[in-house]
Amino acid sequence: MALASFFYISISVKQINIAIDGYSSCGKSTVAQALARDLQLSYVDSGAMYRAVTLYAIKLGLNEINFGEIINHLTEIDIKCKWTWQGNKILLNNEDITDLIRTPEVQNLVSQISTLSEVRSYLVKEQKEMAIEGGVVMDGRDIGTKVLPEAELKIFMTADPEIRAERRMNELRANGIKITKEEVLANLQMRDYIDSTRSDSPLKKASDAKVLDNSYLTMDQQLILVKVWAKEKMHSVQ
Repeated sequence: MALASFFYISISVKQINIAIDGYSSCGKSTVAQALARDLQLSYVDSGAMYRAVTLYAIKLGLNEINFGEIINHLTEIDIKCKWTWQGNKILLNNEDITDLIRTPEVQNLVSQISTLSEVRSYLVKEQKEMAIEGGVVMDGRDIGTKVLPEAELKIFMTADPEIRAERRMNELRANGIKITKEEVLANLQMRDYIDSTRSDSPLKKASDAKVLDNSYLTMDQQLILVKVWAKEKMHSVQ
């Protein structure tokens, strides 16, 4: 099976792992990237890995009816996440798919793809290996509960669904995608249900996770808060 390759710029002196989970369109990746950049930690976008697999399934012509056939093609998939100061770049078989994995087509299928145990086992193994030496900020749906249950800091992000839908709609429209808030909200509600009720590693808050409800917080306010949490953990492991 092809292994995902990851390239990082820097490693923190304080080798703690930070797991960030939460609902879709809560800004997990934005917070995780900013936190990693400010604390000089490595960053892993686990959701992008599932989106890359989903995009490959779409390229194969798979859909909501036969998406399970992707498990027969995992050995054909090579994912590279290149973490740069300009943001996270995702390569699928050497093709830059950073923007392609954010389309509604991928959005509508990624939760179904992520329910497949074979896909999850494949990607979880890769994610665990990436964080084995510490110094990683990783965001996703099951990082604190499944991938990095021993992470020194776990954060669970949430926000009001209407606010999440508004944010996501604005993001899509900024990228030239015409979509209504009602369509985005319906998609978010579907993804929340699938992610929270799947049998394999469902989305849930780890018992020791700190909750970050960012419904009415600016990005600066969120970053200040999570940096305080992170630095507290860093000092505690000195």
